[in-house]
Amino acid sequence: MNDSSVLIEAVLSLETDPVDEGRISRITGLSRDEVIANLEILKNHYGTDTHGIQLLKTPSGWILAPKESLWQSLKVHYGRERENALTRAAMETLSIIAYSQPITRSEIENIRGVGTDGIIRNLRDKNLIKEIGRQDTPGRPALYGTTKEFLKRFNLRSIAELPRFNEIDNRKFSADGSP
Repeated sequence: MNDSSVLIEAVLSLETDPVDEGRISRITGLSRDEVIANLEILKNHYGTDTHGIQLLKTPSGWILAPKESLWQSLKVHYGRERENALTRAAMETLSIIAYSQPITRSEIENIRGVGTDGIIRNLRDKNLIKEIGRQDTPGRPALYGTTKEFLKRFNLRSIAELPRFNEIDNRKFSADGSP
């Protein structure tokens, strides 16, 4: 391994969510080609039997994770907690939905500035959000809202118990930047 692959390894170990090549490039100052070459070095490095982790490519980026052969052993201690854990991106998306519901995927993406297909699927799988209707516009996009499981998980009796935003915070959650 070289200095660049060690730097990328450090970035991946500090990030809690998968990181794409572009973000790794911005963080490290390495070119995208250098990042891709060094990710391959890391993948080969962790691909040996001497490591308990592996470098995985996910739809949203790269992540260091336990090797699949260890999952059964680790699941008893880490599985349930990790299964219920939400990434920072998932929490951000869930917050946008909770405060802006009903809301479409494209409106969420407009607020976040990134795609949310995988995150929305994950939140639906965890029964924290659901499709609550269709918007009456061309294409009839799905409208999302929170579920009873969301209320239960965050110890709320109703969505009205969410903390109130001030005017500045409201603009952050508005798709067009207005309150």
